Amino acid sequence: MGLPSQKRTKSSKKRRASHFALRLTGVNHCPKCQAPILSHHVCKNCGFYKGREVIKIKSKVAKKKK
Repeated sequence: MGLPSQKRTKSSKKRRASHFALRLTGVNHCPKCQAPILSHHVCKNCGFYKGREVIKIKSKVAKKKK
């Protein structure tokens, strides 16, 4: 089984691990209702995606009330 021939230095470890940092997700605004949404996701406020209604939000609210 292969073993490392030399110890990895502290600076080398930190340079390699510098790319592991988390990035903030890009938040966009819904063109229909201007609510903040994640890109490539259906708007939870109005149910629209790419200009067409994907989820009927009003009917879901009516079902929950019954």
